[in-house]
Amino acid sequence: MLDSKSAWAEHFRLNRSEFYARLGETERLRERHFGRKVSFCVIINAKSGHCSEDCAFCSQSLKSRANIPTYPLLPREKLLEAARAAAAAGAARFSLVTSGRGIASSREKKALVTAVAAIREAAPVKICASLGIVDRPFLVDLKAAGLHRFHHNLETAPSFFPEICTTHSFAARLATVEAAKDAGLSVCVGGILGMGESVEQRRELAKAIKELDPDAIPLNFLHPLPGTRLAERPLLEPLEALKIIAAFRLSFPDKTIIICGGRQPTLRSLTPLVFAAGANALMTGDYLTTKGRLPEDDRRMLADLGLELEVDREERTSGAQTLAPSPDPLRAGQP
Repeated sequence: MLDSKSAWAEHFRLNRSEFYARLGETERLRERHFGRKVSFCVIINAKSGHCSEDCAFCSQSLKSRANIPTYPLLPREKLLEAARAAAAAGAARFSLVTSGRGIASSREKKALVTAVAAIREAAPVKICASLGIVDRPFLVDLKAAGLHRFHHNLETAPSFFPEICTTHSFAARLATVEAAKDAGLSVCVGGILGMGESVEQRRELAKAIKELDPDAIPLNFLHPLPGTRLAERPLLEPLEALKIIAAFRLSFPDKTIIICGGRQPTLRSLTPLVFAAGANALMTGDYLTTKGRLPEDDRRMLADLGLELEVDREERTSGAQTLAPSPDPLRAGQP
């Protein structure tokens, strides 16, 4: 367990051979709580660009000069198609992600509630959503429609947050997570590493997450994109990224740890070692505005490692269909 400032500092000072020895500990922790099972989640960028917030890492911010697709909330049929493709690719969870500070209009709220209900009927996946800063009544409606989990990252440590975002507060993010929990939803809370935070601020982020007691912790690594404020930041070294994953597994022995954005450019050839470091879930397919890795390739990696894909399906209604993994799955993260 890394339960002190000195323990975190010592962990990140480990040399290569010392750290590889520690991977035995993190792998044993993962197997103790999750066995050889690894689950996949797939996202869709359901509404892209024109975000009012100034998050330094984000290509969808109005402050960004990144060249990305921009479009309003996708129609229900497109969301259903992506959910079915996610299930066919072996995903246990499918998440609707929207740009912007939050969902405010009654039209968009109704459309999303209707979409969740339709996906619940049509695809055997657990439905998640990442919709920004939203209120409890809307979350209650989503839960009633069939939403399983609400995702809302803290992004970084409270002491570093003002360096990354000034258009809303860290407290607003905490309040949104609490509202989701109060609505009876499972919650997924993590952050983005490699934005210039210190080792101590990584521990600070872990402490803030621990106080929220989420069900899952997504770890993203900064992928510096042209046009964003952090475009010139160097990528984390692969071993440093693995140390971060291991630090979170040691701090959260029994929580699902999902490796998400930035894993390809950051981890490169060391990607298979995320499981030894303690991860038990992957985001597969495309990300919000960048290409990801085909689920077929991720399934092959699991098989090569002697790991098993866990398809923890939502209970199906009579209208839902069972979909077998496809040998050539769609890139469900793209509209």
